[in-house]
Amino acid sequence: MQIKKMRFLKKNANNTKKNGKVTDKSKKSSKFARRNEKLSMKLIVMTKSTFFVEEDKILQALFDEGLETLHLYKPGWEPVYSERLLTLLPEEYYKRICVHDHFYLKEEYRLRGIHLDRSDQQAPKGYKGKLSRTCHKLEELRQMKKEADYVFLQNIFDSQSNPDDRQSFTEEELHQASRQGLIDRHVYALGGINIDNVRTAKDLGFGGVVICGDLWNRFDIHQQTDFKELIAHFERLRKAVG
Repeated sequence: MQIKKMRFLKKNANNTKKNGKVTDKSKKSSKFARRNEKLSMKLIVMTKSTFFVEEDKILQALFDEGLETLHLYKPGWEPVYSERLLTLLPEEYYKRICVHDHFYLKEEYRLRGIHLDRSDQQAPKGYKGKLSRTCHKLEELRQMKKEADYVFLQNIFDSQSNPDDRQSFTEEELHQASRQGLIDRHVYALGGINIDNVRTAKDLGFGGVVICGDLWNRFDIHQQTDFKELIAHFERLRKAVG
């Protein structure tokens, strides 16, 4: 009886060790999954620079499909047009919108944050919310990252919405910036980003991409009312980024 009891205890001890290994493996897998989740790129959509009839419907559809952050970029327009657009959107999506001008809209509509487009531009006095910036020079990137939650680096490729905006950096310059740690998860690629070069941006170490022309060129604001292809392309972009 004593021998059987010892065998039973030994067997249980072995099972405990095995179970311990399984638990450790499970923890490692969970940790690896969380790490991969953290490494997934962010997908930001920037609006067209002009307003158009179907815009609120398209933006709502994009939010419904999982768009996390929209940058409201309407240079040169009176704020009343931005106000009207915002009132046409469900309030639940305001917390996903950043504005590039008329910063009072952030507080009035409880938006996500504000964005500074120029390197010499300052946030409003006393501002304490989320802040992002656009950077045009690699040598300014390190300092800008200290002053913002994330930074757009422009132009990574030739713009698809503005032919005058050409690629600003060589491939080697970007690789070097990545090796130096200038490009990291707080820096998002802007300019000419499309579904074919998202992987390149990811390989360079960018934490996210900013989509503009590649999405909006799928919809003719003067001729179309059906925007299903635009939404379908957004889904393809989400998969490419993920």
